[in-house]
Amino acid sequence: MTAPSSILIVDDHELVGSALALNLRAEGEEAVFRPVRSAAGILDEVRRTAPGLIVLDLDLDLGRDPDGRRIDGVRLVGPMVELGWRVVILSGSSDAGRVGAALEAGGFVFVPKNAPFPALLNAIREATAGRSVMPPGRREQLIALHRDRESERRELHEKLRTLTQREREVLALLAGGKRAQVVADHFVVSLATVRTQIRAVLTKLGVGSQLEAVALYRKAAGL
Repeated sequence: MTAPSSILIVDDHELVGSALALNLRAEGEEAVFRPVRSAAGILDEVRRTAPGLIVLDLDLDLGRDPDGRRIDGVRLVGPMVELGWRVVILSGSSDAGRVGAALEAGGFVFVPKNAPFPALLNAIREATAGRSVMPPGRREQLIALHRDRESERRELHEKLRTLTQREREVLALLAGGKRAQVVADHFVVSLATVRTQIRAVLTKLGVGSQLEAVALYRKAAGL
């Protein structure tokens, strides 16, 4: 495994990104910090730069897609790896499943963003040499967690697909904080009709309360 010729740091925290680049340059590395503007901008940058090592903060604020869902930094890992980059994953998130998704997409190593600064620098140095600082088995553990969550999410979507169009609309309104009477007024139907639809939703989702149904809907929608 050859050593990357350059190091690109992608972060939306200028202090962290600039400090990492400055310290790495002081050690003779070709390190550059790039503040985040958009997912498309980041991918354009890596496409026009000779592949090397990229330090990617998963918790980037990349805005939302046309459907209103938050754009996740995990989506950037696969394209970067395909372009020949070795990806060091940084994240301060407690969501181990997201980290597992990034590693499964080809991320080389994960380093907690709250690690001491010398530890961050050391992890990057080791990664340039093709060595991981992750404890043995930790990578596999995180990927397995991600796969388990994906399996659970698929099962949940299968349940949601059993709902009729109107039942899905009712559930969406409930998840948006609307009460049953407001839902009835929205569809110009009786409260009894909406309550019947809610009972059907609970039965099909296999839950015992409206709160559980709403929680499942929000989980499936990534809210």
